This record gives sequence, C-alpha cells and structure tokens, in this order.
Amino acid sequence: MTPRTTVLSAAAHPLAAGGASEHRTLIITLFSVFVAATLAITIWAGRQTKDATDFYAGGRSFTGFQNGLAISGDYMSAASFLGIAGAISLYGYDGFLYSIGFLVAWLVALLLVAEPLRNSGRFTMADVLAHRLKQRPVRTAAGTSTIVVSIFYLLAQMVGAGALVALLLGATGEGARRWIIVLVGLVMVLYVTIGGMKGTTWVQIVKAVLLIAGTLLITILVLNKFHWNLSTLLGRAADASGKGRAFLEPGLQYGKDGTSKLNFVSLGLALVLGTAGLPHILIRFYTVPTARAARKSVNWAIGIIGAFYLMTIALGFGAAALVGPKAIIASNESGNTAAPLLAQQVGGGAGSTGGAILLAVISAVAFATILAVVAGLTLASSASFAHDLWANVIRKGRTSEKEEILTAKLAAIVIGAVSIALGIFAHRLNAAALVALAFAVAASANLPTILYSLFWKRFTTQGALWSIYGGLISSVTLVILSPVVSGNPKALFPGMSFDYFPLGNPGLVSIPLGFALGWLGSLLSRPDPDQEKKYAELEVRSLTGYGAH
Repeated sequence: MTPRTTVLSAAAHPLAAGGASEHRTLIITLFSVFVAATLAITIWAGRQTKDATDFYAGGRSFTGFQNGLAISGDYMSAASFLGIAGAISLYGYDGFLYSIGFLVAWLVALLLVAEPLRNSGRFTMADVLAHRLKQRPVRTAAGTSTIVVSIFYLLAQMVGAGALVALLLGATGEGARRWIIVLVGLVMVLYVTIGGMKGTTWVQIVKAVLLIAGTLLITILVLNKFHWNLSTLLGRAADASGKGRAFLEPGLQYGKDGTSKLNFVSLGLALVLGTAGLPHILIRFYTVPTARAARKSVNWAIGIIGAFYLMTIALGFGAAALVGPKAIIASNESGNTAAPLLAQQVGGGAGSTGGAILLAVISAVAFATILAVVAGLTLASSASFAHDLWANVIRKGRTSEKEEILTAKLAAIVIGAVSIALGIFAHRLNAAALVALAFAVAASANLPTILYSLFWKRFTTQGALWSIYGGLISSVTLVILSPVVSGNPKALFPGMSFDYFPLGNPGLVSIPLGFALGWLGSLLSRPDPDQEKKYAELEVRSLTGYGAH
C-alpha cells in the first residue's frame, strides 16, 4: 500500500487509523447520552399530550422565538450540515449555491404563506383547501402529496445518517449502513408516536442550539487556522482542490454546457419556491397562538438559518483546504462526511484525542440534526394521513380524537418502514441533492395550490386536483427518468440506464406545469357552489384567524 493510499484509508475510517478503542467508546457514549436525553424529553412531552391539538400542533403553546428555533432545527437538516458542506468542498462556488437558495426561499415563506396559512388552517395544509373546495377530493390529493414529499425528504436524512455513523464506527460495506438506517428509522418512529408535536418541537429546539454552537465552534477553529483571513482560506481551498481558480468561480458543476446551465436554473427554482410548500415546515405555523407569533417565528428562523448558511463557507472551503477532496471522496463519494472529517482535522487530526473528541461532538450534533428532522417529517406525513385521509375522507368525519391519534401513530410506523427501505438503496446520492428533489416536488404540487387557494377567487376543486396531481406526477416521473435514478455510477440504480430526462432536478418543467394546470383546470370547470362566499370567508380568516381554531 502506498503512502498516498494509507492517507486516504485513514481519512475514510478515522477511528481505524487511530486504532484507539477509547475513542470509539467516547463516540458511542456521546451518541447514547444524546439519544437518551432526547427520548427523555419525548417521554415528558408525551405525558403532556392530551388531545389532537396537543399531538398535531403542540397545543399552540410555543412562542415566536421557540417556534423560530424549532423551524430552524426542522429546516437545517442533514442536507444543510452534511450535504452542503460536502458540495462546497467538492465543487466550490457552485456548491455554495445550495446555501443561497435555501436561505432566499424563506422570503417566499415569510411574505406569502406564513401568516395567512396560520390563520386559515387548523392542523394541515388540506384544512385551508377544504374550507372553500370539495373536501374529500382535495384532502385526498393534499394528503397524498404530503406523504410523497415527506418520503423524498426522509430519504436524504437516511442517506446522511448512514454515511455519518458508518464513518464514526469505521463500518464498511452496505450491510452496516443498512442496520444504521434501520436504527435511525426506529428512533424517529419512537419520537413521533410517544411525543407528538410537543416532543418533536423540543427535540428540534435542542438540536438547533447544538447545531449552531457546533458549527460556530468549527468556524472559529477553521478561521483561526488561517489567521482569520478569508482570502487565505479560499486560496488554500482552491489550491487543494486541484481545480485552481475555477474552484472559486461559477461553472465547476453547473455551466459547462447548455444542459448543466438549465439544471442550475431548475435547481434554483426548486430551492427558492420549495420551502413554502414543505409539509413539515407548514405545520410548524400551527404551533403558535397567533399569526403575529407565526410571522415572528419566521423572522427568527431567517436570522438563525442565515447565520448558519454563512458559516457553511468555513465548513465547505475549510474541508477542501484542510482535508482535501480526494480524502473526502474516499470517505464518501458524494461528500456527505466532509464536515465531520473537518472537525477531526481541526481538533488535532486522525488518531489524536482532540480530533476524536471533536469528531464525536460534531457527529453527535449531526446525528441530532437527522433525528430531529426525520421526526418532524414523519409527524407531518402521519398527521396528514390520519387527519386528512382517515378522519375526513375514509371515515367522513365520524371518528374520535383518540382514534385519529392512534391512526397517526400507526401511519408513522408504516412511513418509517417505507423510508428505511428506500434509504437502503440511496446511499450513493448527495444528501443536499436529494433534498432539492423534495423541494421540487413540494413547489410543483403544493405551492401552486396553496397560493391559488389563498389569493385567487376563481380557483376551483378541479383546478386544485389538476395542480396537485399534475405537479406531483410530473415531478416524480421526471425524477425517475433523470440521471439521479439511473445512467451513472452515483445514481440510485447505477447498473440501469433509462435517464431520458437530462436534468438532475425537475423543477424547471414541473413547477410551471403545476401552476399552469391549476389555472387551466379552474378555467375549464364550473365554479364551485358558493365559491364567492367561501372565498370571502377564507379571506377574512387569512387576515384575522377568525373561525379557524
């Protein structure tokens, strides 16, 4: 084995490189402490959960600041901490575009969705649609869309979890990653079934504080390495990348040809518009007592998330400069372990006690990130199934709150099982890229329907169904036919080739199609009964909150 190969192997399995069993013990201890602490919070919160409002909306008892922290914890996922750091470390400037897109998206959520959605609905997105449209068909469509978007997003968290824990424990082979994904799935189901929204929210708050603190620590250590000179950091990263100045300029990943330029536009469109249609973000607006608190929580979230994404510059370019793209790829081909490897490096390097401690702490924070986000996603999708599909479509309103909550818990188990099964096959993909697909589906199916319902008087039930199903089917179909699923070594099925759609993100086609279908379906159908009256009522609700809760 050459010295070069030895270095790469050490980076890929840092604990093996050190060979110190106490480091592994330290990591397992930290993980165990965190999981035990969050499960204790979940059990405590579960005892406070008395009815459906507690289970779905945390009793609407959280302040704007608390909900802002929880939104941050829900939003800053494995894609943010692991995927974006990896994308920047491998693609430089183009990788940082994820950070910009994720942050700018909050302006859409703040200006168009947060306050009117909080005022108009009760527990889910479908509550808003069902007020002015035919209840059973729109709840069926909205519930289906919510579950599909949540599973796409869950897939990214499972990929991040598998890469992270495999790195920590020096686990090799797909078998080890499968067991890790199963473990994460079981824990997330426990969070939801025991704690409901209250437990999930407190876990997200704790996770947000830990993530910001951990990221700030790494940022300080990285900048200190380069004497607080950002230009020196960027220059060193460019040199270590092997790409030179091109690493700091647009075009390394996007812009090489016409297809990659279109792919960039598609990605940007999905990131900017997707947040306002994400189910696990939308339900967070129902956990506060007033619309003013909802607006305040989004303001807090923008500040916290903005600070975090600024620090991803240090995470990504620091990993490129200090760890190196080759070592990062050797550890995980999509770059998902760049941030933990950077933590180990600034702590003293592989084999050192300081490196092991910092690797363990940052990885525990990343694991906290994954657990908090998967809990929120599972809760959103299981709540939509129980409240929209079961209680209002299948049972036609003839159900008790106890039965509805039990159904939500059973749905959480099923959704967790599906996510585990899909996550086992998706470990080759970058977590940030997977989340971008979820954003595209949300922006194609959910956002047009929400905006039309809130702001267009002529919108009809047929328009809603065309918009949701059209956006959902087109986006998922284009993902299946894209290079993400087949046609290259990093695809979901690398041995197959049916990548007929050239773009890695479907947003450029499916998002305009979702809006167009909603418009066309409304124009080609008769207005719903009492359409003007119901729209006037919804308009009053969206401005005042009167009658919604």
